[in-house]
Amino acid sequence: MRILFAGTPQVAVTSLNYLHEAGFEIAAVLTRPDAPLGRKRVLTPSAVAARAAELDIPIIKAAKITEETTATLRELNIDAAAIVAYGGLVPEAALNVPTHGWINLHFSLLPAWRGAAPVQHSIIHGDDITGAVTFQLETGLDTGPVFGQVTEQIHELDTAGIMLDRLSQSGSTLLVQTLQALDSGQALAVAQSGSHTYAPKITDVDAQLDFTRPATEIRRRAHGTTPFPGAWVQVEDKRYKFGPLREHHDLTDLAPGEVRIEAGKQPKVYIGTATWALEPTQIQPPGKKMMNASDWARGVLTQGTKVSFA
Repeated sequence: MRILFAGTPQVAVTSLNYLHEAGFEIAAVLTRPDAPLGRKRVLTPSAVAARAAELDIPIIKAAKITEETTATLRELNIDAAAIVAYGGLVPEAALNVPTHGWINLHFSLLPAWRGAAPVQHSIIHGDDITGAVTFQLETGLDTGPVFGQVTEQIHELDTAGIMLDRLSQSGSTLLVQTLQALDSGQALAVAQSGSHTYAPKITDVDAQLDFTRPATEIRRRAHGTTPFPGAWVQVEDKRYKFGPLREHHDLTDLAPGEVRIEAGKQPKVYIGTATWALEPTQIQPPGKKMMNASDWARGVLTQGTKVSFA
């Protein structure tokens, strides 16, 4: 089966690898153009472009699929297009190019969480289970019929990054199976049913924590915005960022934002909320790198300073 692969970030690289290892003829990769990264803003290829170059697969770079890009796709004579987090809309003219259309691997259990950040919103809103589906891409936002799905349990310390890594593995297997079924004429897509929810792009504002809120709500917001853009709180003019948080239901005597450091070989940090305390596993102080919370606590104890996240 001759296919196009469309994708951009690191989470899509797993699917590209799986399709390559499964023996699909990948005619080309479609990805977004090089973007400036780092403090020096160096133009850098996408993760998918970098991997495609290693695999010696032709690369098409396009911020949007124009008529010119569509004409290029027609010349590839592809049977299907697999798309995973490409980052742009596919116009109707391009949808009609492959014989079997475009097969989208989406990281939610559609119709739940249609849109750009499904895993992030699933965690923030407290879902116990998430997953991935393969579906036929249409002009509507993630509205097409579904070929198959896989599910994953969301555990207390699972962040969006952890969940996306797991789903990229199980979802890529599903994508390979879906394309193989299409190739053999055995694929069956079923229309979506039930109520739908939307998952818009996560912003820096979404990642701001408010310790006057309940602990579970704070933890979910922190984990849903980790690793990007990263959970944070503003203390005067200083910004602190946090890694995963543990809940301590038995510790209820701290005021919201109050910090308690438990001294020891590995000091513990507890932060009060509207309900019970949270224990950050990692803290990034202003102007420094992310570090283990115990290392940060040791420094605070040495300096004898008092910190509050109220």
